[in-house]
Amino acid sequence: MTINKLDRRNFLKASTLVGGGLMLEFNFVSMVSAEELGTLVGSKELNVFVQIASDGKITIYSATPEMGQGVKTALPMIIAEEMGAKWADVEVIDAPLDADKFGSQGAGGSTSIPENFDTMRKMGASAREMLIGAASETMEVDRGELEARDSIVVHSSGESLTFGQLAALAVKQPLPDPEMLSFKDPRSYTIIGTTVGGVDNLVIVTGQSQFGIDVDIPGMHYASYTRCPRIGGVAISFNEAEIVKLPGITQTFILAPNDRADIAPGSFGEGVQGGVAIVGEDTWSVMNAKSKLEIKWDESAASHDDWERMILKAQQIADKGDGEITLKGANVDQAMTDSNNKTLESFYQFPYVAHVCMEPMNCTAHFKKGNGSEPDAMELWIPSQYPGDVKDIAENILGVKKENVKVNPTRMGGGFGRRGIHDFASEAMAISHHSGLPVKLTWTRTDDIHNDFFRVGGFQNMKAAINENGKLVAWNQHYIGFAKEGKPVSGSGLGGNEFSMVALDNARVSQTMMPVQTPCGFWRAPGANTNAFVEQSFLHELAVLAEKDHVEFLLELMGSRRWIDEGNVNALNTGRAIDVIKRAAEASGWGRSMPVGTGLGFSFYFCHAAHVAEVAEVSVDENRNLRVHKVTVAVDVGPIINMSGAISQVQGSVIDGLSTMAMQQITMKDGIIQQDNFDTYPVMRIAATPEVNVHFIQSDNRSTGLGEPALPPLAPAVTNAIFAATGTRVRSMPLSEQGFNLV
Repeated sequence: MTINKLDRRNFLKASTLVGGGLMLEFNFVSMVSAEELGTLVGSKELNVFVQIASDGKITIYSATPEMGQGVKTALPMIIAEEMGAKWADVEVIDAPLDADKFGSQGAGGSTSIPENFDTMRKMGASAREMLIGAASETMEVDRGELEARDSIVVHSSGESLTFGQLAALAVKQPLPDPEMLSFKDPRSYTIIGTTVGGVDNLVIVTGQSQFGIDVDIPGMHYASYTRCPRIGGVAISFNEAEIVKLPGITQTFILAPNDRADIAPGSFGEGVQGGVAIVGEDTWSVMNAKSKLEIKWDESAASHDDWERMILKAQQIADKGDGEITLKGANVDQAMTDSNNKTLESFYQFPYVAHVCMEPMNCTAHFKKGNGSEPDAMELWIPSQYPGDVKDIAENILGVKKENVKVNPTRMGGGFGRRGIHDFASEAMAISHHSGLPVKLTWTRTDDIHNDFFRVGGFQNMKAAINENGKLVAWNQHYIGFAKEGKPVSGSGLGGNEFSMVALDNARVSQTMMPVQTPCGFWRAPGANTNAFVEQSFLHELAVLAEKDHVEFLLELMGSRRWIDEGNVNALNTGRAIDVIKRAAEASGWGRSMPVGTGLGFSFYFCHAAHVAEVAEVSVDENRNLRVHKVTVAVDVGPIINMSGAISQVQGSVIDGLSTMAMQQITMKDGIIQQDNFDTYPVMRIAATPEVNVHFIQSDNRSTGLGEPALPPLAPAVTNAIFAATGTRVRSMPLSEQGFNLV
């Protein structure tokens, strides 16, 4: 594709600020001619604004939703670095939702850094070149004699001008050709790779940050929504006369089911499930009324999923050994039946789990009925990972045209994939539409758990053969999961890039899917979070069978240093894997003698383009009280942008992973979720938090995200450590169901 020259108007929209200043709007897609747009398959449009005031204040707009992953700090750091700005001069402000200016504004899949890194650099470098150009003309010196650093442009003689002094003049500079931009040598970085506190830290700890649950607009009412306990049930009638008479209640009514029209086959949709809405003057009144509801349900199409029946069915499938083969090893059966080889077969299972974000699902919606001259409109305030998607939902379920839907994103109190699905927003919009009032819908914790899009449970039957030299010579992996309308639900099945599929010479993989009605969705590190538990636990079983050290066994499997798919950053690189494995082993003191009742466990996993190895140090007493004392993590995600944020992401992943594996599960009995709140769905307490030591390998590879990849290796590291401490092999989560009590 050829990048055409263009005039300033197509690239730079500039305006002088009060007192003299500069606003830069970068639009890289607009640099391509209309004739070439057809070649831009997979390209994305991203506009970011940089403001430089005459007093030297630099404002950078952050367009990516923030849910604690730190992108509101990290992405502006990249811009500031390439500009040559001093971080102390930078203020970061949330950008409004505007697809025309910013393109798709979403956060998920640990993609924010890799998808935006290059664009952020281009914007920073472009701003730098325009400032240097302004300084060159002002000082009447050659551009090559100038350097931008610490928010000033400095001549080799020592003479300098501040960014603020140059801002109004920079707009007159020729537009930099993006293809000709040069970028700073990473060895000269002063911002990237340093430890920078989150830009919102102060407003969060002082209670000033506005989360969705904090929204308050004029005339706002409060709402609750109650669905059928069996997923898919529809409300027929309820004690409306009693509820509407309760103190503070304004309206109450039934909403009929209303799904999105454009949902993909096999998905669960984002529309309204039939239920009962209550609108009132305050939260207490609404929740009090909700507790007194008596609803008659039509459950003819409702779910009757039952976890215990699922377990029995999966065991039957495993015994038969049937499944759709997705990877066919040439000599698997021969190796399995060779009398010279040792074989091992193990059955693993993992439960459904909920997201339990700290902030329950909520959304404020204000439907505005149109008249003859004005169309229907909707305005929303929502904590969402993909706020722009809500416009499509409003048009789908209510007929409000997208151009008449205004969405105000708020900060999220956790997301982990749950806030990428907008059933709660659908409910809020439908309630506002029906009532004619602006309403804030807030779910209770029970609503939040019962109405989740869960991490899918599942089962895997593993078989392998080890030859007389202790080498893995055959691998048979049968995934038994769940599907809707014949398609695996989110997180179920094997994607094709798991360790077994890409690094073993003789592997066979098959899948069997059972139908499910319980909604499943993205949950931190989808698929990888459970596949890692199975594969890395089973590899440890094989290392024990081979009478080899686990680390040595893994290194042997990696073989020579190579890309599995040459140059593809999204593919396993065995060299990078070897490096993190060795670093984790060294940093943890792997191989040292351990007291009775204690043990070290190792695991490695590759996902979201990240190579991560972890070592867990545990102790287990005679009553199976489990203490995870320390977790050592070695990570290669390419260059680290913000060391503070990166460490926090890894530590958070470890804590999240430990809490989930230790005690959390969602069970369904005849279609009804059995867990209601934190008494039946416990979370780990602070006292049980282990020491987490993080070691980064700063490679030259492309930078990738870090919100998810450190979670998958945690579970197998802990279960392998339990085996080292006790000789007990754990093949099922949560640990509490196996008699272990995390303390």
